[in-house]
Amino acid sequence: MEALRDTVTLHYPVERLEVLLADYALVALRPVLDVLPPGARGDLIDASPAGRAFAAQVPQRAEDGRLIYLPVSACGERVGVLAVEFAQPPGSETLAELTEIATALGHALRGADRITDRYQRVRRMARLTLAAEMQWGLLPGRGHQGEGYRLAGQLEPAYEVYGDNFDWTCGPRRLMMSVTDGMGQGIEAALLTTLAITALRNARRSGAGLDEQAGLADEAIYAQYGGERHVSSLLLRFDATTGDLFLVDAGSPQVLLMRDGRVRQIELEQQLPLGMFGNTAYTEQHHRLRPGDRLIVASDGVYASRSPSGASFGGTPLENLVRSTRMQPADEAVRTMIRGLLEFREGLEVTDDAVVTCLDWTG
Repeated sequence: MEALRDTVTLHYPVERLEVLLADYALVALRPVLDVLPPGARGDLIDASPAGRAFAAQVPQRAEDGRLIYLPVSACGERVGVLAVEFAQPPGSETLAELTEIATALGHALRGADRITDRYQRVRRMARLTLAAEMQWGLLPGRGHQGEGYRLAGQLEPAYEVYGDNFDWTCGPRRLMMSVTDGMGQGIEAALLTTLAITALRNARRSGAGLDEQAGLADEAIYAQYGGERHVSSLLLRFDATTGDLFLVDAGSPQVLLMRDGRVRQIELEQQLPLGMFGNTAYTEQHHRLRPGDRLIVASDGVYASRSPSGASFGGTPLENLVRSTRMQPADEAVRTMIRGLLEFREGLEVTDDAVVTCLDWTG
């Protein structure tokens, strides 16, 4: 990171450079070079120019034009913001060159997480529980952009995870995704979810279809727990060339479809959660999306949440919130839905975690 600062300041009339990374909860942007004191949050995403650059993925200028905030992302996943302060407002050519540097930085940061903990530490506003550490280590990322589709996902709460998770594998025009919810809390739930995700990946990487993936994961979980624990899961396969959507509903996650501004739940044949009997035969179900459709998959920690008055978040409140995101890209839509869930709970103690994933097909 220091090498980036030294190179940019050598070739451009830059007075100050900082890299800001989004924290796990997508609440604040935290500096890498100017380390924050303990307890400091950084720049709030919802209340700062840097946050606007991150949320909208569009460069932002301070009022005097000298301070520029450039979004840092890689393959559709938002990573943070590059902040560069000049002695005089830069021209369009300089801005274009720095935008390319910010993009290259996003790819470098994704690779850096494999060899250093530095950027993992920067993103933490609080200590992760051991269970949360395990769960975040399983995640494939928080977003991806393919040819004709965008994908995003988020966990809540970010620093104390109970068992919900999501996973995906993406190609240029095809993807597979799973949303899982393991029984229990803490380490027990994290271990169960880790076994489920690993079993699904193992089957998927062997070329198995969704029904085979579910069956093999069912056998693996049953072999370990003997039916005493199970994992609710939804498996999904999407072809962005044709709009074909295949699903296996093995438990509780719900699927919402927003089409032409209207939101409805996709009714699926519910099959047994993974690990209950070890010999369950699963079947795929087929749907077809249209260009412009948005697909939301939410775990029970979302739609089963309650307000202080006892009202359920599922149904109309959730559908209205999904509808309110129609002008937002998938990654910002997910963040909006998580914020809406927290506002609905109004500070109630969290008894379950939640996953929201969003798939947009542009056709």
